[in-house]
Amino acid sequence: MERSLAQPVGVGIVAALVGFTSSFAVVVAGLGAVGATSDQAASGLLALCVVQGLGMIWLSRRHRAPLTLAWSTPGAAVLVGAGGVAGGWPAAVGAFVVCGALIGLTAAWPALGRLVAAIPVPVAQAMLAGVLLSLCLQPLVAVTAAPLLVAPVIVLWLLLARLAPRWATPAAFVLSVAVVLGTVAAGDGTLALRPPGLALTAPALTLPAIVGIALPLYVVTMASQNVPGVSVLASFGYTVPWRETLLVTGAGTVVGAFAGGHAVNLAAITAALPASAEAHPDPRRRWVATQSAGWAYLVLAVLSPLVTALVAAAPAGVFETVAGLALLATFGSALSAALRDEQHRVAATATFLTAASPLVLLGVGSAFWALVVGLAVWALLTARPARRAHRRAAGGGGAGARQWWPWRATR
Repeated sequence: MERSLAQPVGVGIVAALVGFTSSFAVVVAGLGAVGATSDQAASGLLALCVVQGLGMIWLSRRHRAPLTLAWSTPGAAVLVGAGGVAGGWPAAVGAFVVCGALIGLTAAWPALGRLVAAIPVPVAQAMLAGVLLSLCLQPLVAVTAAPLLVAPVIVLWLLLARLAPRWATPAAFVLSVAVVLGTVAAGDGTLALRPPGLALTAPALTLPAIVGIALPLYVVTMASQNVPGVSVLASFGYTVPWRETLLVTGAGTVVGAFAGGHAVNLAAITAALPASAEAHPDPRRRWVATQSAGWAYLVLAVLSPLVTALVAAAPAGVFETVAGLALLATFGSALSAALRDEQHRVAATATFLTAASPLVLLGVGSAFWALVVGLAVWALLTARPARRAHRRAAGGGGAGARQWWPWRATR
């Protein structure tokens, strides 16, 4: 391979490995929380890898830009918080279908995008921070229960977070795998390996699943993945084909939902690597890195039964620790954005506490009720003159809408 291609290809493979190892445990935990069996979770992970891999290959080649996709890690955290819903796994799959349809509809119907944009940024970010809290606490819970197994993972992650941040989570994952294999070899667990395959599920549409899973999943996917993804690429000089990207990811989410995939979207954090000069000095050649990442995800899809088997065989808390450590930066960023504005701190705090609680009302989990509580407190405490001043500062529209919604700039 010529040297000019070796660099972006290598960077793309690294981006895929980092993205996969840093958050697959969250995805498996989220799918399991809403009723997926081990085989169904493996199928969902496989579907997500294939959908985002094919989407990256198509979009990057078509637009000659590093348009990197990812599964919705914050969305998977929402699933963990939602837990089981009435109707079980088929109802959860139905919610995934609805989420994908909403993502695609956002591309075709600007009014829906403006409606989501009207959700105040502190409320949306506080909801995300709330659903992430329980996952980010897992390292503390696990190290208390099994210090000899979990403490080395935490120490390694901390050391590499200081010396080589990009490799901190992958290295912690590798050490976790070693811990699991050691446990299995010692006779304290079993590793049930199966060939890769799709476990298709007929979706069931139920109101509690649509309200409690589909709507929060859609909101966090748009606000915490798609919109930041646009901003990341814009910082490197790339304009995202917004409508086409939403159509591709929305349709991909709908198709992948039947196999258990929850949501696909623009990458945010991992998008920076293929878009940077590290991928290639020439911005016109960096799309090759995303091509490489797409093909790498197709290869990683084959490993989905293995990684889900590892999760199933792992001592309690091992992979949960890796997931919690990987989400610390996202949690900190969301909490900071939620509490930054002192004027709206009470509404954000109410949203955060509701999302972090085990509240289940009318069969609907805490993520949806966090939005309801946050918006109600926001409306109650935000005086009309203050709202007008805020709108003038934001340039019109909903509270902070144009500060973060990319529709007008990137359509």
